Amino acid sequence: MSALFLGVDLGSSGLRLAVLAEAGAPGGRPDTPLLSRQSPYPGRLEDPEAWRQGLIELLAAVPEAIRRRARAIAIDGTSGTLLACRPDGRLLPPPLELALPYHQACAEQSGAITALLGQAPGGWAAHPAASASGSLARALRLLALARETGLGPGLLLRHQADWLMGWLLGDWRWGEEGNNVRLGWDLQQGDWIAGVAQGLGVDALPRIRSSGSLLGPLAAAAAARLGLPRDCQVVAGSTDANAAVLAADPQAGDGIAVLGTTLVLKQFVDAPLAGAGLSNHRVAGRWLAGGASNAGAGVLRRFFDDERIAELSRQIAPDRPTGLTLLPLNRKGERFPVDDPELEPILEPRPVSDARYLQALLEGLTAIEAAGWQRLRQLGAPALRRVISVGGGACNTQWRAMRSQALGIPVLNRPKRTAALGMALLARAMPRMEIESPPLPP
Repeated sequence: MSALFLGVDLGSSGLRLAVLAEAGAPGGRPDTPLLSRQSPYPGRLEDPEAWRQGLIELLAAVPEAIRRRARAIAIDGTSGTLLACRPDGRLLPPPLELALPYHQACAEQSGAITALLGQAPGGWAAHPAASASGSLARALRLLALARETGLGPGLLLRHQADWLMGWLLGDWRWGEEGNNVRLGWDLQQGDWIAGVAQGLGVDALPRIRSSGSLLGPLAAAAAARLGLPRDCQVVAGSTDANAAVLAADPQAGDGIAVLGTTLVLKQFVDAPLAGAGLSNHRVAGRWLAGGASNAGAGVLRRFFDDERIAELSRQIAPDRPTGLTLLPLNRKGERFPVDDPELEPILEPRPVSDARYLQALLEGLTAIEAAGWQRLRQLGAPALRRVISVGGGACNTQWRAMRSQALGIPVLNRPKRTAALGMALLARAMPRMEIESPPLPP
């Protein structure tokens, strides 16, 4: 039987799994993977046990005949969701048993961030770690809370995907580079920004590996819980947005819009860009610049379920604007195209017509996207020829028409190109990649 490759996406609202066969085999094409599954977290996004248990339950729904053919697995996570844990991955007692989510700003840490990054060469102020909405601010809050509660030294700081990757390996030493940019990892230098390691403690930070690195086989305990072969290999994953880019397979001149709970814009560039709220990553050997808004399709579910959104969308006339100006943030604070933790949502006035209100919300999201692409262009990104849309919102044809009209370029929807699929593609590429670390102990 041919080998299979598993990709897991830890998104804002739940987990998604994609299973790919070898290229050329049935179930090996990106648009027609062998299997796709999704499920909500069995708990809050902030609860690491919900990530682990959600993965166990997701794999339990996969036929054993498929699970036993798994050769490699890769995981992505929400970029910036951070927790403190013991060196063996064990969670801490309250109030530190939960992670701080990607959208939580820690404005009280701004002074501490300046003190840490002030030791770095010029340009640090534009680094994603400099923002009060970044992981460095959350790390400083977690460590401050640990000191206040009397927890001793020796804690680890791990992002969502890295913590679950540690459970798969039975070893929490590692961290994937993209997930740690907002914590202070400098992709260009291949090291932590000066001051970060000293300020947080070098032992608290992960040993960084690049996306796609082969880390070793599943730990016996994880293999047993997931029903996967003991020799199934763990591949360093990526962030959820970068995983979606891998799945979208963009060409020259393409921008990628991830229309999920939040709106994420990504674009390949010749060299890293600098700007508030902006992040740069290395994906498939190329520089990828972009930003994530706190607005997104998640705000729509505060008012309508998916079935109602589909029904109301059919009543929308994209060429007849509502004239309303809404700012559909999911909560207070914005990251991109402006970096403002105090920015308030504008969700009123609400028209009597639900279809008109949905259209106004989609118009607000479209305006944020247009401002985001404009911001990237101002910072040096090449002009766009088209936009590829992935994520749940990529199923909405009326929204696509609004966006194409506002941007003045073609917009393509590829809802089947999920972040989980991107991770499955990364896992499948594993045999062609060098092992970057020594074999892990059994």
